[in-house]
Amino acid sequence: MDREKTSLTGAQETLLATLYGRALDSRSARPILGDDAAAAAVRRIDYDFRRTGMTATTAAGVALRARQLDNWTRAFLAAHPEATVLHLACGLDTRVQRLEPPPSVCWVDLDHPEVIGLRERLLPAPSGDYRAVGASVTDDTWPDAVPADRPTVAVFEGLTMYLRKEDGRRLIQRIAGRFPEGELLFDCYGSLGIRLQKLVPAVRTSGARLHWAIDDPHEIETWHEGLECLDAIRSVDMPGLNRMPLTGRVQMRVLARLPGFRDVGRILRYRFGRRLP
Repeated sequence: MDREKTSLTGAQETLLATLYGRALDSRSARPILGDDAAAAAVRRIDYDFRRTGMTATTAAGVALRARQLDNWTRAFLAAHPEATVLHLACGLDTRVQRLEPPPSVCWVDLDHPEVIGLRERLLPAPSGDYRAVGASVTDDTWPDAVPADRPTVAVFEGLTMYLRKEDGRRLIQRIAGRFPEGELLFDCYGSLGIRLQKLVPAVRTSGARLHWAIDDPHEIETWHEGLECLDAIRSVDMPGLNRMPLTGRVQMRVLARLPGFRDVGRILRYRFGRRLP
């Protein structure tokens, strides 16, 4: 089998790091996410994954973050089985394969056209009402490809920090203003995380730049009427940290005691539109 060559650079190249993190987790003795499709995709890509700097500890962190977002998405679909899932900056994430949504769910994966093409060549084809949209999240036209008459959960992992704040605000306002009701699920960096970005190997080696820090999750509630922050989980408090290797558990305990460092990253959940159960 020929291996897939990639020419991704900058922020797009970092998607290979998160893919590799999920693959490493799947190979561990006690997988957190068990993403075998990610491991299969890694085997098919002609890329030096040592560039990612991914370790067993950081791979566990990637898996825990993905699992939390999966769990929130799964809970939303359980409550709203005819919803739309808007998976923004999907990269090579196998979320649709992991969750296997029922045919009543409309699932939309969105990323740059070259990334969507790579997904189609590397990942198993989803079944049901599935759509892949090749566009930047900052484009104004992509919402036209998404049905606007259903409860909608928008999931965007590893995206916000690469946006400018004004682009992030416009994205959130566009979603909250177009769809009748739903949730926003995403991760973010605090100001210290942005300042320390060169310590992240995948960011440093790809030449990517991080811009937007979210220090007060409640600020976003002021951007659109009806936005409400339901959860703001610090990375140092993420459920399942006991599944990390010992070095990772010790590191998280230390960071949790240091002002600034304990707020270096969060996973956020917001509700918008009509009040959902």
